[in-house]
Amino acid sequence: MKMFRTGKQLLAFFMPGFLLGIIYVNFIAKKYMAEPVIFSDYFLEQFAGMKIEEKEYIWYLLRLRVLPLLVLGGLSMTKARRISAALFLVWTGITGGILISDAALNMGIRGSILCVVALLPQFLLYVPAYLVILMYCWMAPGSRWNRQKTVFVVLTMSAGILLELYVNPVLLKIFLSAL
Repeated sequence: MKMFRTGKQLLAFFMPGFLLGIIYVNFIAKKYMAEPVIFSDYFLEQFAGMKIEEKEYIWYLLRLRVLPLLVLGGLSMTKARRISAALFLVWTGITGGILISDAALNMGIRGSILCVVALLPQFLLYVPAYLVILMYCWMAPGSRWNRQKTVFVVLTMSAGILLELYVNPVLLKIFLSAL
């Protein structure tokens, strides 16, 4: 039951951030977001025809996915762990709201579906890994970090990175060719 309450508490930070991201795109930055950049037909056609260099992409993914995990993991060992978890969730919500709103603004429902395809299947592994760390941040010192949590986070993040490296580009290219 305690975990269920923690999940609600974590959503209490993510959802307002998500709403702020949507508000930002629709009211504050609407004229900037209306200019298609990432969600333009030209960019998507270029991506569909691009060959991804796995050796370069893996370093990009490691920097993009592991660095925030290490920062959050490091902050989870300090007294600022709850504030760090809350700020991380708000930031994640804001960026998610901006991404989904920008996609929907420029491409309509196709943009929203593109975002879902771009996040799958790797985010099915990233989210649980981050949730383990976030719940530890939120419930500490009542909970302890252990080897099981470390192995789980390392394995799920590693599998997520491999999926994002090899499977996700194929899924995106299939989706983009169907557009």
